[in-house]
Amino acid sequence: MKSLTGRRAWAVPASEILLYPELVFGSGACVPVLISRSGQTSEVLKAAEVLNERGIRNLAISCAPGQALEKLATCTITLPADERSTVMTRSFTSMLLALQLLAGRIGGNRACCDALLAMPQAAAPRLSLLHNQIREFVSSHAFTNYVCLGHGPFYGLACEYGLKLTEMSLSTTQVFHSLEFRHGPKSAVTRETLLIFLLSEHGFEAECDLLEEMKSLGGKTLVVANQANDRVRRAADLLVEMRLPHIELARLGPTLVPGQLLALHTGLKKDLNPDTPRYLTRSVILSEDGSPKPEPVA
Repeated sequence: MKSLTGRRAWAVPASEILLYPELVFGSGACVPVLISRSGQTSEVLKAAEVLNERGIRNLAISCAPGQALEKLATCTITLPADERSTVMTRSFTSMLLALQLLAGRIGGNRACCDALLAMPQAAAPRLSLLHNQIREFVSSHAFTNYVCLGHGPFYGLACEYGLKLTEMSLSTTQVFHSLEFRHGPKSAVTRETLLIFLLSEHGFEAECDLLEEMKSLGGKTLVVANQANDRVRRAADLLVEMRLPHIELARLGPTLVPGQLLALHTGLKKDLNPDTPRYLTRSVILSEDGSPKPEPVA
């Protein structure tokens, strides 16, 4: 948002508004964006109520029409992108793209908006090849832990990679800003560690240095890059090369897909059902005492 609008933006969980409102509202005027796939998430609904009590206009992003969030929010963008799965894949990617398009419109960045609108058709041929590529990689390796690395906007994607691996395959995952991995965490690298590198354009050379260093420690490497060079090809056990002609920020949505497929096939290899992870529901709905309660049928 910040890069596309030229305005200050920050991300906080809805619960932060409920528990530490002074840290959120102490930064001056803002336009809160409330995100909930189901439109039923309890903390998001309570955050919307707090915003309304303070007279703060807000925007909601959801994938389910006619839910409680839509009634509380000042304005709602509802996307036709829900899925049956408990785990968010299509919906998450769609909400990310919608927020990017909104930011591009606000910032007057026509090039980015045009790239986002063209992205589905441009990315489809490459994404169609990933299923077999990642399934074969997962089937031929056994990992005990996963480390997801990225910088700038790719750090957020690394967090999502880690979350999907945890949810869909019950795997142990860690997430770091790439170059920070040298500062202690690299000591945990073994031959059963999969290091996932989301390479950026801005930090490409420094991230390649790290990739080669981690490869020398014996870890396996999965590299996602738009364009690779010989250094990357030599150091990657699996290379996912996106080869998309658009600006970097417009490529974030498709870059999520390798992580989603990695989590899917890792879960299937463990004889799990990646669509219905244990203990999880499609949205977190709490009783008045704060305890979870069954999710109502929409």
